[in-house]
Amino acid sequence: MKTSAIKTPSKEIEKDLLTKIDFLTKPKGSLGKLEKLAARIGLIQQTLSPKLSKPHNILFAADHGIIEEGVTVSPKEVTWQQLSHFSHGGAGINFLCDQHGFRLVLVDAGVDYDIPAGKGIIDCKIRKSTRNYLYEPAMTREECDLAVERGAKVVEDVYNDGCNIVSFGEMGSGNTSSSSMWMHAFTGIPLAECIGAGAGLDKPGINRKLDVLTRAWDNFISEKKRDVAGIIPQPGQHVPDTMAEEIMARFGGYEMVMAVGGMLKAAELGMIIIVDGFIMTACILAASRLNPAVLDYAIFGHQGDESGHKLLLQALGADPILHLDLRLGEGSGAVCAYPIIDSAVRMINEMDNFQSVGVTKYF
Repeated sequence: MKTSAIKTPSKEIEKDLLTKIDFLTKPKGSLGKLEKLAARIGLIQQTLSPKLSKPHNILFAADHGIIEEGVTVSPKEVTWQQLSHFSHGGAGINFLCDQHGFRLVLVDAGVDYDIPAGKGIIDCKIRKSTRNYLYEPAMTREECDLAVERGAKVVEDVYNDGCNIVSFGEMGSGNTSSSSMWMHAFTGIPLAECIGAGAGLDKPGINRKLDVLTRAWDNFISEKKRDVAGIIPQPGQHVPDTMAEEIMARFGGYEMVMAVGGMLKAAELGMIIIVDGFIMTACILAASRLNPAVLDYAIFGHQGDESGHKLLLQALGADPILHLDLRLGEGSGAVCAYPIIDSAVRMINEMDNFQSVGVTKYF
């Protein structure tokens, strides 16, 4: 897999950023998280006057072979039906993108359907659905590499169009299962704590999901034990970073791996990444196992209502902007958080400082 050349932002400007924020006409710290966001964005962009340009929400869609095991109430055809719905407008992500000035980019990463041309959907299809990882890897390593490359290319295109802040969304029946597997593998958190209701499973459905995913993990470990040269992950420990690509290919979805590639490329280009809910947080986690510097460019949009998301955010040391009990996906929480990010940038650029307006510094 091609290594991303992500540059860690220099800390030299940090002191000047904090000084500028502290001397705005307000008590120090009184604008709370806006001040932290402004400092982070200034650090990412290496400027005392950051700006946001042409926000995009890139939505990758694909199907997952694991749904053959009944891990979701959402039938496979919902993926292509919803992708078509997005292309016509009227879905949740459509009104949010319209409201907040985002361009919505739709990408077929691996939908099990022949999407008609002329719908404005970018064709990056790797294959019609991943394989069933209960029995075999979801994708080959070559497919995984190709998904990373194609996700990166989509981001490069929006960057060349003038975008410097991007969020990612997803559509794919079964992708909360795959995200739970990545979370378990990369954090060591027990699988039972990584699994939630997804699209609406009841308690028996969640128990079935846990059973299927536990067997999938056990099958993987059994294969590693037969491979005497392999590294065998121990219970309660995350897999070594050297196994990151193997885990991505074994349990991932094409849309998830494309998002990983997109995140890595966005960081390489110095873009701000707004991280959405459970699935996209699992993707930034996977991306960080390939290159930890990607997290320097991430702003976490919200804490979702999917079980496990809070634990995943804690594992990353993330401080999300919103907590609205969302679990829609599609990039919805990230786009909802954008106005707060915009306010932080407006604060540092548009507020006066004490000296310029002759107000006594009163704290």
